[in-house]
Amino acid sequence: MIITTTPSIDGKRIVEYLGVIAGEAIVGANILRDIFAAVTDIVGGRSGAYESALREARETALGKLRDAARDLGGNAVVGVDIDYEVIGKSGSMLMVSVSGTAVIVE
Repeated sequence: MIITTTPSIDGKRIVEYLGVIAGEAIVGANILRDIFAAVTDIVGGRSGAYESALREARETALGKLRDAARDLGGNAVVGVDIDYEVIGKSGSMLMVSVSGTAVIVE
């Protein structure tokens, strides 16, 4: 399934718009990951633990978006937007939300 941030797909013709769909994923930041991230922040560099959590949440949300498109009979999603939010008490959780339009292309 093609999933794109663009409103169209080169070389494909959209024959039907099925509706706006969304997928969300929420991951908690555990204390061990927070400790390693704090150490990384102090000495500089990237936080591999947080990057991994972000990647996992994004892939989960995109998988849910793909499932929603299939449930409507779609074979592609256009106009995808990805948003990241910190939620929960003292920002203890990360939410990734993706939305787009399910379509049928030929």
